[in-house]
Amino acid sequence: MTSVLRSTAAALALLLALIAGPPALAAGAPVGQLTILISIDGFRADYLDRTATAPPALPGAAPPGPVAIPLVPVAAPSLTPNIAALALDGVRATAMHPSYPVLTYPNHHAMVTGLRPDRSGIVDNHMEDARRPGVHFSTADRAVVTDPFWWNESEPIWVTAERVGVRTAAEFWPGSELPIRGIAPRDWKPYDKKVPANQRVDQALAWLKAPADQRPRFIALYFDEVDTAGHAFGPDAPELNAALTRTDAAIGRLVAALKARKLYATTNLILVSDHGMAPASAQRVTYLDALLPAGSFRAVSLGQSAGVVPLEGHDAEVAKVLLAKRPHMTCWRKGDIPKRLHYGSNPRIPPYVCLGQTGWSVMTHAYAKAHPIKRGAHGFDPDDPLMNALFVAEGPAFRKGAIQPAFDNVDIYPLLARLIGVAPLANDGNLADLAPSLTY
Repeated sequence: MTSVLRSTAAALALLLALIAGPPALAAGAPVGQLTILISIDGFRADYLDRTATAPPALPGAAPPGPVAIPLVPVAAPSLTPNIAALALDGVRATAMHPSYPVLTYPNHHAMVTGLRPDRSGIVDNHMEDARRPGVHFSTADRAVVTDPFWWNESEPIWVTAERVGVRTAAEFWPGSELPIRGIAPRDWKPYDKKVPANQRVDQALAWLKAPADQRPRFIALYFDEVDTAGHAFGPDAPELNAALTRTDAAIGRLVAALKARKLYATTNLILVSDHGMAPASAQRVTYLDALLPAGSFRAVSLGQSAGVVPLEGHDAEVAKVLLAKRPHMTCWRKGDIPKRLHYGSNPRIPPYVCLGQTGWSVMTHAYAKAHPIKRGAHGFDPDDPLMNALFVAEGPAFRKGAIQPAFDNVDIYPLLARLIGVAPLANDGNLADLAPSLTY
């Protein structure tokens, strides 16, 4: 009951904020500063400690449970020297905890709205809504993904900023290629995975060539090569290390250009990731269709976590099977999901949610055939250190050489609001968590 009341109160607070009208510029906001938010999808927090000579810290096989990953000083020669330099001159977090489910769309949206997936409306990479019967939201279906219906339950920071005249730009950040609540970033690009990292940087730099009064004051950039390599080859593979190096070089390209244009001193750079990565294998799968009879259920989402809908007349049968104790999968009724996951009240969440043990997937045979499991995966328990995300920040707003204690990724939103100079909407973040790293 307490969690229900808390969720209801939070939702009411958000509604009242919207009724109150457009947000105002925050008092005392910095003038003339640029904020660039960069997501490196799948960049596990400890990747930053990898060097050209040291082997990966973890074995290739999936560990039996959470593994403690020590924070060590960035050593030379680093695989990511440009990011390491930013960390040494600015702030590095011991860990940034992703939100559940530990997937790309929910976590990118959590960072720019400050709302956990349960409240933001982007509850999974795959979801359904009773108000759109027969429609399945999938990251592979661009027509559905770019329908504002799915995104209008929450407001990303660029919408709030644009409402008060702060110009924004976004390249490939999930949710940025459509109007949300009627507003899109002033400058944006439709997602194209084939565009290399250097070209993405060059687009951001092109936006910054505009006259000062027409330049964006906030830019969101998205890189995906590290995540792609992590899935395909595993988190400890040389191909993953090569992807880290290439992405780092693009970051270096951006920093060098900002310095050449004399913009760097007034730019706050924030590097984040949506999640980490763990070893995976086609031999480590719990098959739902081997446990449940055909015609008894429908899976809305599958992977490292799964959402299951019992078909009519089969709820008791499905509940008996799913709620039984199993070695590599834990399932809950949506109302009984542990409170620490902050998940289970949104109508888009299916009646049953299953979570695989780290390294184990939850699938059906048909889904596994269509989507073969590769050597790396995420989506596991957000408290597992293998899911820890990157946070590095450098600029006038950040202390030099600081180590930021672990925090939740919803705190990124109030941080962005502070840096951009807009009043944040009601959210789940807490700017005080980042106080040890800030200069103002």
